[in-house]
Amino acid sequence: MSKLDGNERWKSKMLLTEHVEQYEQKHSSSESKIITAEERLMLRDYILLPYMDKMVQKSITDVEHSTNILKRLYLMAGQHILDQITKDLYRLRRELKQRNIRVLTEEQADLVVYHHYYCRGYEERFGMTRDVMRAEISLQLTKYTSDLAALLKERSKETGSYISGT
Repeated sequence: MSKLDGNERWKSKMLLTEHVEQYEQKHSSSESKIITAEERLMLRDYILLPYMDKMVQKSITDVEHSTNILKRLYLMAGQHILDQITKDLYRLRRELKQRNIRVLTEEQADLVVYHHYYCRGYEERFGMTRDVMRAEISLQLTKYTSDLAALLKERSKETGSYISGT
């Protein structure tokens, strides 16, 4: 059944099936060129992950030069979080490429950082204030540390050792 069935206007017209298919493709493709909310979140994470990578890398470097007795533990935790960030960045890069979305340049105007991107042939601009970026990075890092804590807790149950939770 076609979208044209039931429309009185088309009863007297002759229409080839190829024309119907072309019409449907044309109208469905114009809707798909608009970026979805899910893709905006992916774009946001794709922009923030390199900043998080640098922050965690700097933190690891700082710990390496410290004399803290838990230095090895902090380094292992930092490296695990860095690995997760790298995996997520790779996954997002691949997913955005499949959806034909490319991030191009970054520019700053006042307190807003803008990123130009192409979404299925259309150029658009995505902006975030520095405060929003800081808040989002903080939330993401909290999520990564919570995931690490849950992993440690799970492994401690498997081995029978005790790790207290917060």
